[in-house]
Amino acid sequence: MTTPVRTSASTVVKAASYPPYPPYASFSSYVRARGPVLLRTARSLTANPCDAEDLLQTALAKTYMAWDRIEDHRAVDGYVRRALVNTRTSQWRKRKVDEFACEELPEPAGAPEPDPAERQVLHDAMWRAVMRLPDRQRAMVVLRYYEDLSEAQTAEVLGVSVGTVKSAVSRALGKLREDPELSPVR
Repeated sequence: MTTPVRTSASTVVKAASYPPYPPYASFSSYVRARGPVLLRTARSLTANPCDAEDLLQTALAKTYMAWDRIEDHRAVDGYVRRALVNTRTSQWRKRKVDEFACEELPEPAGAPEPDPAERQVLHDAMWRAVMRLPDRQRAMVVLRYYEDLSEAQTAEVLGVSVGTVKSAVSRALGKLREDPELSPVR
């Protein structure tokens, strides 16, 4: 059956009712031979057997479209399996997440958020305590914890050994733990 299609005012083209790709006998025999095995693979990728059949059909359609570009038809199983996995991944990424309104919130009421003013007070007290440290200890604490450098990087910046950084930072943290202005924090 053909259907006339008008492409311009003066030209009428007859559109054929065949698919845009030629039929491949080798593809048909491949699907007949390997279909059950591929269906098992598709079932391992989905929970629903009907979804597995749809997944396999989609992967086989993609394979059919590329059939003439596949050089080694002995390795088609790998191609189809990759198409199955890629198609399933695409479906998973596109899945719709439904949200439902409900009377009660599903999340338990957690601890209240800390007051930003209290957080700022703590930050200021900590910085004042760091500023009371001796210069060398303060430099090491700032580089280690505020600049997030490793012990080796801190030692390199200050031109001292790693052991010196470890011991000086340990003493500085001890002083900070004993600071009376920070005692309510513990």
